[in-house]
Amino acid sequence: MTDLLNTHEIGTIFIEDLEIGLSRSLSKVISDAEIDMFAALSEDRNPVHLDEEYAKSTMFKGRIAHGMLSSALFSALIGERLPGHGTIYLSQNLRFTAPVKPGDLVHASVTVSDINAAKGRVSLDCIAKVGDTVVIKGDALVLAPHRG
Repeated sequence: MTDLLNTHEIGTIFIEDLEIGLSRSLSKVISDAEIDMFAALSEDRNPVHLDEEYAKSTMFKGRIAHGMLSSALFSALIGERLPGHGTIYLSQNLRFTAPVKPGDLVHASVTVSDINAAKGRVSLDCIAKVGDTVVIKGDALVLAPHRG
């Protein structure tokens, strides 16, 4: 992934060091190459993603990226930055609110919204934008790594 932010944030933040409001983000251009690779990997070859002529006839008036491709940025943030290495996904809720088009720069962020240290669980608010437009909103629940 082309990360347009600092790579010094990659690693682990242990649950003991997390705080409500702590946030990490990254940005990525969703290009034709990523859309093609995601279609091959996921087996989702819906023509709205791959066929410009077909996509022009849809409500989007052109091709759009797979929603799950853009939402994968949350996985990258959770697995690499917050909480980071050793984190285990428990659940993810997503609402796709606007399309991402080929060439769009998607800015994704996750923010700690709750910490249950006794169970090792952390809740995160997830948001992705293209410019000022929110394209995905959601939340995630993860098991965070701990020192002990």
